[in-house]
Parts: sequence; C-alpha cells; structure tokens
Amino acid sequence: MALHISATNPEHPALLLELPWQLPLEEWPEEYLVPLPRGISRHVVRYARAGDEVIAVKELAERPALREYELLRDLDRLGIPAVDALGVVTGRADTDGEPLEPVLITRHLGGSMPYRSMFETTMRPATMHRLMDALAVLLVRLHLAGFAWGDCSLSNTLFRRDAGAYAAYLVDAETGELHARLSDGQRDYDLDLARVNISGELLDLEASGALHPSVDPIDFGTEICARYQGLWKELTRTSVYPAGKYHYIERRIRRLNDLGFDVAEMQIDHSSNGDTVTFVPKVVDAGHHQRQLLRLTGLDAEENQARRLLNDLESWMATQDDYAPGEPLPSSRLRSSGGHPHAARPEVLAHRWVREVFRPTVRAVPPELRGGMDPAEIYHQLLEHRWYLSERAQHDIGLDTAVKDYVDNILPRARKTLEPPAPE
Repeated sequence: MALHISATNPEHPALLLELPWQLPLEEWPEEYLVPLPRGISRHVVRYARAGDEVIAVKELAERPALREYELLRDLDRLGIPAVDALGVVTGRADTDGEPLEPVLITRHLGGSMPYRSMFETTMRPATMHRLMDALAVLLVRLHLAGFAWGDCSLSNTLFRRDAGAYAAYLVDAETGELHARLSDGQRDYDLDLARVNISGELLDLEASGALHPSVDPIDFGTEICARYQGLWKELTRTSVYPAGKYHYIERRIRRLNDLGFDVAEMQIDHSSNGDTVTFVPKVVDAGHHQRQLLRLTGLDAEENQARRLLNDLESWMATQDDYAPGEPLPSSRLRSSGGHPHAARPEVLAHRWVREVFRPTVRAVPPELRGGMDPAEIYHQLLEHRWYLSERAQHDIGLDTAVKDYVDNILPRARKTLEPPAPE
C-alpha cells in the first residue's frame, strides 16, 4: 500500500513528505523532533517540525485516526477550544515493507502545557482550583455543543495561561461522540468519568510526591462536578420575573456575558394573568469578550485576556477628546456614535488604541525575555505590574514606568528561574 496523506491545508503534504514515515515514531531521529513537554498517552506521541510549524504526531490504528481527525474538524467548526487537526498519514511501511501504524497529525498549541509538566514543581491549591475552573468551562462548552467526550481527564487536556487564570483545550477526541443534543444521562456519565479520572491522576501525582500536601485527590475530583453543575445551572436555567421588570432580563444577560457566554436567542413567555414573565435564554459557546475584542481591534486573545484588554480600552477611550460622553463602551455592547457631532466611532478609537498603546507597549518588551507569552498575555502582565506599582506608590505610575520596571527587574528574574541548571 502506498503512503497516503490526507491534510486540511494544501501546504502541509509537501512539508510532511520530508518526515521519516518509514520509521516507527519511537525511532525518529532527534533532528526531526522538537523537545516540548508531553503528557501521558496510551499512544506514542512525538512533536516534530514541518516548515515553520510544530506538529504533534500520534500513532494509532487507521479507523480511530480518521474518526478523531473528523471529530476535531467538527469541533473547530463549532468554535470549541481543541487542537487543530492537520492530517492523517496511512499506508506507512518500514524499509523491509512491513506495515506501520497510521498517524494523526495536529498543530501544536503554542504556549500550552500538559498538566504533568505544570506539577513538576509542586502546584499551589489555588492554582489547582483555577485548573478545575478551566476544565469545567471546557466540559460545559462541549456539552452545550452536543459533544460527549467519553474520557474527560487532565491527561486529555492542554492548559494555556489566560490573564491569571487558565484556558483548557481538548487534545484527545478519540472516544468522543457528536450529537444534536446530549441527554442528562450522557452529561452525567461524562461528568462521573471526569471525577474518577481526575482523582486517579491526582492520586498518581501524590504517590510520586508531586502533589501539595494539603490537596485531597478525592475532594478535587469531586470539585469538578460542583463547578460544572453550578455553571451549567446558570447557563441553562429558566428564570421567572415580575412583568415589566425587563431590566432583570438584561441583568441576567450581563451575568452570562461575564461568564464569557453569549445569548443567541431568547424565549419570553407571559403568564395568563400578566403578572410574570418567563425567560429562557439560548446560550451559545464561550468567547463573548474574545469576539468583541476581535471585532473592535482585530486582536485574537483568550477570554480572560480579552476581558482585561477591553477594560483597558474602555478606560483609555474615556480619556479621548473625541469620545462622546455617554457613548456605550465596549463592555456595554458598543454602538456607533449618535448625537455627538465630532465623536469618533468606537471601532476607530479601538484601532487607534491598538496602534498607539497596545503595540508600542508590547514591542517595548524584548523578544528574548518574553518566553512563551503571547502579546495579549504580555500586555496583561504589564497591566498587573502597573497596578502593583501604583498601589505601592499610592498614585498611578503610568504604563511607561511600569514597562521599564517590568523589563529591568521582573522578567530577568522570571527567566532565570525557568532556565535549566548549567551542566556540571
């Protein structure tokens, strides 16, 4: 059987042909590999370079490889945070003509870490709570989209920093199933699997001495259930309000937006006696602030990063002479300016903020000191540092001063702690 590559991008097959498909993944030479941390997997997984991209290559049987490839593409179309499927390679054979397992190829998620790498130094319980939050949000998003994961675990998730919190990405869809809608039983089954898997993974870390002594693996496994149930209830519950109190509905929508979710449509029913209104929101996937920031500025960021950047944009816009007083700000569903004759449109101001504030600030941080941080995370860190210095000085010290202090005093120390020890 001849080598066959199915890929989503026409550029990839030419680049992928340069890789040593005639060798099992375990035997790939170092010259093809990229030394990135990997999580635990029941399959052989390697990171390799294809042109300017880093790819993850996983060996598995042909049928599950093709199935997972299609599922990952479906999740991409649904806007679910998951790794990008790039292709499947079948028809592999070694130099003696003996068949080798097919491989699934995905794009490496930049700046992400498998949970085990994050536990190499003992993680504080507060950070673990943030991981549980991120995983609960991911599981809710999957279920809202009709996707039953079938193997939710820390091992099957990648985590990426998101403005002091974490964003979770699905990395293994091998056991997943996509439906028009999930039943309560399907959701409960997925949630129970998550509880058992997470407790088991934390018990394994405890046995290796990598778990904080105050962390109870069983309690943390149960925590994902509580966080999921609370979020699911807020997103899907039916609300009953007094007639005429429509600001209650607006308040509910804002609360959903604060959680990062959008409302696609609403069903409002009046009671027969006219005394109450029943409100049923149809909630779509998370990313409310992401989409708003992208629409206004063209910047693509994680949800918490986007919320923080929108807040900074809002504060900056309020200082501009051509901003209309009373004009809705980004967090209040921006509209074009109304009665102010010399007011700039919010979109114009937003692009000016990117050009005059965001980009110069990020460029002031030398590339060699940035590590794995993307521009949005760098800007968030700078805002946090300005807040800290301003609190200490009891007045706003300004962004330029914060950038200089961050570059001179914070980043060099942070980089030093991340560098491996010198060989003896």
